[in-house]
Amino acid sequence: MDRIFLRDLRLACTIGVNDWEREVRQTVKIDLDLDVDLAEAGRKDDLSLTVDYKSVRDRIEALVAESRHFLIEALAERIAEACLAEPGVQRVRVCVEKPGALRATRTVGVEIVRDQGSGGRGRGPT
Repeated sequence: MDRIFLRDLRLACTIGVNDWEREVRQTVKIDLDLDVDLAEAGRKDDLSLTVDYKSVRDRIEALVAESRHFLIEALAERIAEACLAEPGVQRVRVCVEKPGALRATRTVGVEIVRDQGSGGRGRGPT
C-alpha cells in the first residue's frame, strides 16, 4: 500500500482536563499517514485519482479549531474518522502531541491506527 503523509501540522485548540486548559487555546502537533493506492494517479498524473492532501489538511484544521475535547485520545479519534471519510483512504495513522504539556518533557502524545476494515474503530494490522 502506498502512503500520503502530513507532518508537523501545528494547530490551536481547546484540549485538556484542567480548568486553565479549558480557557486557553493550546497548540497540538499532528502527524498523519494515509494508506492509499497511488498507482493510477501516478500513471495518469491526475489529482482526481488520489487524495488531495490540501483538502485533508483543511478538513483537519477546521475540526481541530472547533475541538473542545478533554483528551487527545478523543481528538485523535475524530481526526482518524475524518481521514477515513476521504475516498480512497484505507488506513490512517494519527499522532497527536501536546508539546510542553508536562514539565521536563518536550512533548507527550498518542498514536492510533484505524482502518476501513474495522469501520474506522479498530486497530489495523501493523
